[in-house]
Amino acid sequence: MTLAQDDGPEPGGDDLFAAEYVLGVLAADEREIASRRIDADAAFAHLVDAWEARLSPMADAYPETEPPIRVKEALDRQLFVAEPRAGLWSSLAFWRGLAAASVAALAIYIAEPYLNPPAEPPRLIASLAADGSDVRYLAVYDAARREVGLSHVSGERAGKDFELWMIEGKNAPVSMGVIPAGQTARMTISLAVQEKLAQGVVLAVSLEPTGGSPTGQPTGPVVAAGDLKSI
Repeated sequence: MTLAQDDGPEPGGDDLFAAEYVLGVLAADEREIASRRIDADAAFAHLVDAWEARLSPMADAYPETEPPIRVKEALDRQLFVAEPRAGLWSSLAFWRGLAAASVAALAIYIAEPYLNPPAEPPRLIASLAADGSDVRYLAVYDAARREVGLSHVSGERAGKDFELWMIEGKNAPVSMGVIPAGQTARMTISLAVQEKLAQGVVLAVSLEPTGGSPTGQPTGPVVAAGDLKSI
């Protein structure tokens, strides 16, 4: 089988180029080209708007996160101290020193999660295409939800089914299931496949009989493929 080579936007591939711009996976020079085209090319700007509307539901599962209550409690302890008493508590030098120490401690407390952030499950993306085929998909792997989200860019099933495969190195393809019809789809994956995806693999789409491959391996042509890459 021949896997796709992802060398940037192809002639006539403005729809995919706009989608990759919205997902933020373009190289810096390609992103600059896309930004200029948005200002100068109304048709391309419309494609970008359409992809933003199509892909925005994928962010609904990631609500804004409120700071932990312990952060507010720490601020309260530092900012709202007890009323000073006579003696040491009324010493200006003491309070200046305490204020400086408090600011330093608070800065370290607030910065610590950023200096040592908790590990987040990976999110990877793949642009799936192949030479001589008009089938194109965008795939996003979300480890936290154990899902692969798919956006169908172009290409028809012609009365058959598209099946998604994982290819690790020279190993035989592993089926991830038949891709549901529609512009977008979500596919829950097994733990064994999830562990492989996190390491970075090739995703491929083959054209199969209705219901998927009867052999456990691709029986039809590979119509789209691409490497999973970090977002």
